[in-house]
Amino acid sequence: MSLWSTYPLLLPSLIVGVTIVLWATSLLPEFITALLFFTAAMTAKIAPPETIFGGFASSAFWLVFSGFVLGVAIRKTGLADRAARALSAKLTDSWVLMVASVVLLSYALAFVMPSNMGRIALLMPIVAAMAKRAGIADGSRAWFGLAVGFGTFQLSATILPANVPNLVMSGAAEGSYGIHLNYVPYLLLHTPVLGILKGLILIGLICWLFPGSPKPPKEQAPSEPMGRDEKRLAWLLAIVLGMWVTESWHGVGPAWTGLAASVIVMLPRIGFITGEEFSAGVNMRTCIYVAGILGLAIVVTQTGIGTAVGEALLRIMPLDADRPFTSFLALTGITTALNFIMTANGVPALYTTLAQSFSDATGFPLLSVIMIQVLGYSTPLLPYQASPIVVAMGLGKVPARAGMVLCLALAVATYLVLLPLDYLWFSLLGRL
Repeated sequence: MSLWSTYPLLLPSLIVGVTIVLWATSLLPEFITALLFFTAAMTAKIAPPETIFGGFASSAFWLVFSGFVLGVAIRKTGLADRAARALSAKLTDSWVLMVASVVLLSYALAFVMPSNMGRIALLMPIVAAMAKRAGIADGSRAWFGLAVGFGTFQLSATILPANVPNLVMSGAAEGSYGIHLNYVPYLLLHTPVLGILKGLILIGLICWLFPGSPKPPKEQAPSEPMGRDEKRLAWLLAIVLGMWVTESWHGVGPAWTGLAASVIVMLPRIGFITGEEFSAGVNMRTCIYVAGILGLAIVVTQTGIGTAVGEALLRIMPLDADRPFTSFLALTGITTALNFIMTANGVPALYTTLAQSFSDATGFPLLSVIMIQVLGYSTPLLPYQASPIVVAMGLGKVPARAGMVLCLALAVATYLVLLPLDYLWFSLLGRL
């Protein structure tokens, strides 16, 4: 009997583990690691092709793609510069004010736009133009601080419909236990610590790690009237935004609305960008990387690696009803560990199915156990664990090292400062 048949998870685990190490260390460009994962997984037949390449069929992939296309159009028509002109006149007086305004804008937009990818696609061209007007050069450390997009992903976890992991958690809780998560109680539970306080820490870390000195725009001449292409694109984006906001009414996902808009902006004589501009502006490297991340998460789930790891963690973690803070810490640690192999989108699917076992071991209410995972999956230790961060870094051409530094710094601050405060807030609300 072969080693692979005796230990069926050994080969899939080896391929997944090597892929994660390569992404975590950046020994190879991220898209090459993704291609190696596809190659190894298909050659070893660790899962069916539709599972391995499932990332290409996911809505997240097509949101990434459409975000790149719409970003090219927004920049070409001048809409990005127009919006940046309006913002930079008031928000570039100081670096702290500029960083705070970008973080706040990304957080506020999460209340009306349900997609991280959509928000990134809308914001990045505007932030880039605003930075340029403030004298912040592309490729500078200050630009890296504005471009990583952490506020878009991490802070939006406090708003129930604002990102994919939240929706996965909500669906898993309802499907497994019949628990329906409500918007306002969820917001109250998470916003004070993981929204407001975390946002303030994020602003401080960006200003410290990526210092900048914005300059007031030199020219103060009034803007010219909007051109024909600007008006047409503005109307199209307004329709797209309206479709995103009203998704619960019409049922068309943000990815397909964005894809339809992308096709329109590329149509000959009707659209705004040419084939050459598409080739130059759409970063297929990042698209392949995102497909690899999503495909790996699907493989981990379908092959049973995630379940095996989750059950192992359940056995070794110190879950004890007599030590509630230790249990709270352990549950967050389980989420953090799962984030390494399943990424943020996949963690809630597994963790939530194990929540009843965690509840029995800790004595915490089932709903509270489900809610504790939010701190873990919304605090990635490395960029690859959250595909929206990867996309924002790709759009802004931010090197992996800069993203890793901010990821780790924010994670340390979160676990040392915010985790105890989150525990106290749960206790104060009677959730533990």
